[in-house]
Parts: sequence; structure tokens; C-alpha cells
Amino acid sequence: MSLNFNGRVAIVTGAGNGLGRSHALALAKRGAKVVVNDLGGARDGTGASSEAAQEVVASIEAAGGEAIANGANVANYNEVEAMVQAAMDKWGRVDILINNAGILRDKSFSKMELADFQLVMDVHLMGSVNCCKAVWEIMKAQNYGRIVMTTSSSGLYGNFGQTNYGAAKMAVIGLMNTLVLEGQKYDIRVNALAPIAGTRMTEDLMPEEILNMLQPEAVTAGAMTLVGDEAPNKLILCAGAGGYAVSKIVETDGIFLKAEDQSPEAVLAQWDAVLAEDGQRELESGSKQSEKFLTKAMQSLQG
Repeated sequence: MSLNFNGRVAIVTGAGNGLGRSHALALAKRGAKVVVNDLGGARDGTGASSEAAQEVVASIEAAGGEAIANGANVANYNEVEAMVQAAMDKWGRVDILINNAGILRDKSFSKMELADFQLVMDVHLMGSVNCCKAVWEIMKAQNYGRIVMTTSSSGLYGNFGQTNYGAAKMAVIGLMNTLVLEGQKYDIRVNALAPIAGTRMTEDLMPEEILNMLQPEAVTAGAMTLVGDEAPNKLILCAGAGGYAVSKIVETDGIFLKAEDQSPEAVLAQWDAVLAEDGQRELESGSKQSEKFLTKAMQSLQG
């Protein structure tokens, strides 16, 4: 099956370098019209320049594609709204949004200033919120939309010195989970990408020989599967160095205790059963957890 995006309009944030650049070029190569968004700041979010985004647009146009550059700060909703309007004015629709923009302010939690925590949350979490909000009604009216959150193993599993980054990257999973429920009847599918790639975000974290194995294009191959017509929904795709896997949030079946037995001692007495993986599963929504526990309670009343 050949994947193409002919007639589709895509917005890729943080697309001046690294993964975002790779995503934008791949979308354009396969027929999409692309908004190349990049504030043009440094890795820590300081500064601004349109040079990188303009270079990506020039590359797309040289290959016969269509693209426009945009320097909106994703943490500023007014700027994001104007960016989306620019896409609508030029092409009349927005089909794909890849939330890729991000910054790093790494320090141990003891040494981290709260301002650095807030800024990282603003860019990664609120940046994704702002972009989703700006395209949401458009996608609903079209009865079509494909959105990708960029999460991270730092959020899914933790990483020393990245409490701010990890918190933001796990927060976008919560955003995804509910947008999936609200968008499904409009064929708006929302997924997440957990990448590992050799970019300026990771260039001083790994030796050169390892970075050479972590080409952004390997991650982009996975990202493209999340924005096609036959895209999945509510999937966390992990990608890097040619490896592709899925991360899942599952809940064990657990136990039930009658009212007279509901004590910490009783819970600890059955701790192995609480942890038992037999019967664990993904839950479609938060209400399914309530449903599970209430079903156990009702079954107990019925003997």
C-alpha cells in the first residue's frame, strides 16, 4: 500500500530542524501542502529566527511542492490562531497537525527553577493544546483530521534531570486520550509519537557514533503512519534507529474487598493479586475503570 497525502494540508510545528523538518519534507514529498512552523529559537527556547523554516520551504518548493513558513510561538494562542488562518486563507482546509515543537531546560528537580518548569510545560503541553484548539472546529466541520502529539520515553518511563520535560510529555498523552473520545465521530484521529533521534535536542547527550544511527527519517517513517487516511487512533508509537514498537497503558484486573474489609492491611494481604497481570487490559476511557469496580461490587452483592 502506497501512502500519499495528495490534497491534504498539514501543519508541522518546530519544523525548521530535526524531526519536524524531516516530517515536513516527507509530507510534502508525498503530496501534502505544508505549513512549516518554527519560532527559530535555540534549544532552550531563547531567540527567534525565520531562517530555518524558510530553508525548509525552499527545499519543498525546489522539489515541486507547496509550503509556507510561519514563525508562530506555539505557546501563544493568538499567534497559533493566525497561523491556522493563514493556512485556511491559502488552501482552505487543515487535515494534519503534527505537534512537534519543543524545548529543553534540563536540571535535577532540586536545582530547577520553577520558571524553567513552567516554560517547558507552556511549550510542550500548552503549545499542543493551542494548536489542537485552533484546528479542532475546522477538522470537525470537515469530518476529517489527523493529529499527532510528540511524547517521550522521558514522560512514559522517566529520565533523570527532566521532571519538567517528562511531566509535559506525559501530559500530552492525557490530552490525546480525551481528544480521541471527543473527535471519533468526526473522524478526527489522535495519536502520539515517542521518538528517539539524533537532533539538536539530543546532540550533546550521546556519542557521535550512536547519533549517526538515530536518523530523524527513521522516526518520520513511523510518524507518517499516524497521519494517513487509514491511521490508527489512540496509539503511542515508539520509533528510533529503525525500531518501531507500541507503548500501552494497562490496568490489572485487581481485587474487590467488602466494606467491612476495606483496610490497608487487607489490601496488602492481597497485594500479589492487585499486581497480577492476568486479565490486565487497556481501558477505552476513564469510565471503564469505574464500570469495572462497580461490576465487582454488584457481583459481590449478588453473592
